[in-house]
Amino acid sequence: MLLHRPEAAAAPVFRPDPESSSYRAHMKPLPEGLWTTGICECYGDVYNCFFTCICPCITMGQNSEIINRGEIACRSASLLHLATGVVLFGWIFGSKNRRKLREHFSLPETPLPDWATHLLCMWCTLCQEHRELRTRGADPSLGWEGNLSKWMKDGVTPPIVVPRMAK
Repeated sequence: MLLHRPEAAAAPVFRPDPESSSYRAHMKPLPEGLWTTGICECYGDVYNCFFTCICPCITMGQNSEIINRGEIACRSASLLHLATGVVLFGWIFGSKNRRKLREHFSLPETPLPDWATHLLCMWCTLCQEHRELRTRGADPSLGWEGNLSKWMKDGVTPPIVVPRMAK
């Protein structure tokens, strides 16, 4: 189901149909326009926190594949992040992905601008983005095609961003 909000750049996505979902008993409304976890709440997913500390480029690749709807593969995004990170420009790629994620879910640019968040605290930022995707119904570890299969099985609308209307 697609919601139209003229003031937002994008419509909220991953809206499951509560009547047909097998997870009906566990469904709760997600906060629209708010992050579901804070940037320093890595303890909510200890495995992802530990994994991201060791291999942030893989977490970046997984997140990026979902955020970009499969246009860039996890492996390519991971290598791009690794290559740009070596020359200290990984925050540029990361901030672009964070902006897209925020647009998908109409999230605020907090606690800092996207570029600063990725530059100053890349690991916490990647973990927060990963948690947000999981909370909103996408599993970055499955990849884009895996998530499409899962959404079709569960009766969930795949992510669709409604472009902003030209003025």
